[in-house]
Amino acid sequence: MIKSMTGYGKSVAETPQKKITVEIKSLNSKQFDLNSRLPWLYREKESEIRNLVSQRLDRGKIDLNISFDSMEAEIIPSINKAVVKNYYSQIREIAGELGIESDGEILSTILKFPDALRTEKPELQEEEWNIVIEKLNESIDQLDNYRSEEGKSIESDLRSCIERITGFLGDIKNFEGERIVRIREKLNSSLLDNLTRENIDQNRFEQELIFYLEKLDINEEKVRLKNHCDYFIEKIASLPPNGKILNFITQEIGREINTIGSKANDASIQKLVVMMKDDLEKIKEQTLNVL
Repeated sequence: MIKSMTGYGKSVAETPQKKITVEIKSLNSKQFDLNSRLPWLYREKESEIRNLVSQRLDRGKIDLNISFDSMEAEIIPSINKAVVKNYYSQIREIAGELGIESDGEILSTILKFPDALRTEKPELQEEEWNIVIEKLNESIDQLDNYRSEEGKSIESDLRSCIERITGFLGDIKNFEGERIVRIREKLNSSLLDNLTRENIDQNRFEQELIFYLEKLDINEEKVRLKNHCDYFIEKIASLPPNGKILNFITQEIGREINTIGSKANDASIQKLVVMMKDDLEKIKEQTLNVL
């Protein structure tokens, strides 16, 4: 079976304190590439999140966004009295030494100083973190289902392209007999244009012709191409991830098609090669998105 690398998932949980939203999407990539946006409260768990996503999704360009909206009243900062008193006493002491009168606005100024106000940051509770992990797994499940559904469509297209390539490969045999005759006639005609028939050593000519035709023989390429196509279909049916090996087989298929085209010396076979290349380009495009 085939899975796409494209997918999307979203899950929401509500607690008495927070509304937690987990959103994840993926695009095709040669490696695992995670871009995560997390609230400061969950930053300490970033490594755990990365490991979980990597194990579940294997590879792809992953965008993960986890956010929460607090249901509680906004936390009001408290005055750090010890720090404010220390600031105030130092300012009065310096003002006295300089003969400067301290005005009533000095307190509002001090409150802007570092550490004059403090906010108690809440700690991440295990119960809340368990909810986040649960929703992350739910989102990944949705994304994975999306990948599987899109993979079915890709698999259908790939099978159709391979079937057409093997069909064109089978059609080549219809032109091979005529191809050999035309090559022989072309060589013979070329010789007669430059030499008289009496000057041609027919035995030597036949030997050279056989040697030349062996160099243009495409039977080995046809066998290898058929084997590569069969192996491609076999790997489609294997468990994912199988995208990388499908890309490799696609390169081998292209190599054999190109060799057949370069050896063809026949317009009809060249047309079949062009049609095979057209389907091969579709395969290359599709396999880029296979997990």
